[in-house]
Amino acid sequence: MANQWQGVLREWADVLDVTDASTVVTLGEGGTPLIESRALSSMTDARVLVKFEGLNPTGSFKDRGMTVAVSRAIERGAKAIACASTGNTSAAAAAYAAAAGIQAIVLVPEGRISMGKLAQSVVHGARIVQIRGNFDDCLDISKELAEQYPVHLVNSVNDDRIEGQKTAALEIIDVLGDAPDMHIMPVGNAGNITSYWRGFSQAETAGTATRRPRMIGFQAAGAAPIVRGEIVRDPDTVATAIRIGNPASWQQALAARDESGGYIGAIDDAGILRAQRLLASSTGVFVEPASAISVAGLLERHAAGEIPAGSTVTLTVTGHGLKDAAWGLRLEDGSDATPESADADTAQVAQMLGLA
Repeated sequence: MANQWQGVLREWADVLDVTDASTVVTLGEGGTPLIESRALSSMTDARVLVKFEGLNPTGSFKDRGMTVAVSRAIERGAKAIACASTGNTSAAAAAYAAAAGIQAIVLVPEGRISMGKLAQSVVHGARIVQIRGNFDDCLDISKELAEQYPVHLVNSVNDDRIEGQKTAALEIIDVLGDAPDMHIMPVGNAGNITSYWRGFSQAETAGTATRRPRMIGFQAAGAAPIVRGEIVRDPDTVATAIRIGNPASWQQALAARDESGGYIGAIDDAGILRAQRLLASSTGVFVEPASAISVAGLLERHAAGEIPAGSTVTLTVTGHGLKDAAWGLRLEDGSDATPESADADTAQVAQMLGLA
């Protein structure tokens, strides 16, 4: 029988410098599948593979960084952690704090978090405060709490988070045998594109990859400060996970773009939701809207002639569709999906399905 996956800190101990194994807090995160999409490959004349981070324990990529951040916090004697969140960070922080036996303090923008993500924080026992403001206000307060009180900040401004999240890039290389030609991903607070670029760069330096990919990031049109070159004071998009107007890792994202010869663009909400349905119906992967922007971005870059035929392209989809399931029930015309009804009669069902 094969050994069970041991989680990011143990599986990647050689690149994460684990100093005290007794403080490792893990839920078995990482080791997510890289799924080849025949449909997207056919549409773009490239080899397209989807890194499905929604299969992490709390349903998003945030678990990779949180295992490192919380483990390091425990190592330093922390009794509480704090974070600002649009949802996924709070879910991960709450779960890992519960596993560690410490308190999680979560600040979220009032009324601007999906119920699925809020439920995760509640059930894991986090202390949740809704702030009458946006994500950036929440982050400012979280930083000040960490500076002035005995709590440990676990947002992606904490480099431990970046270190943990870089392992997804290493896993891609592990599966492919080298880095892809191009990697496409969502950009919100910009910690993840920073993490992947660090992972790909370190792999090339270490000789486990012969190249680094072009890094292609996408923001939602209603929350695209990097694309616009200015802070967005009131970001607005259905892609709640990337509804951020002043990314903490803004400069690092620009560095990843520029050093890789990459690109950061924007997609509107309609394009994001079309991509969500396309990925689910053609590849069998259901993701939250923010994740689907990677697929929309792939198609946008293909239409622009920027996806070379025969190239290998990997996409990160960052969170499971059940995080914000309401959008999965929304049809293209804006109405909600309603299943058909029939009597308990086989002949009637067969006729309804066009089988008779």
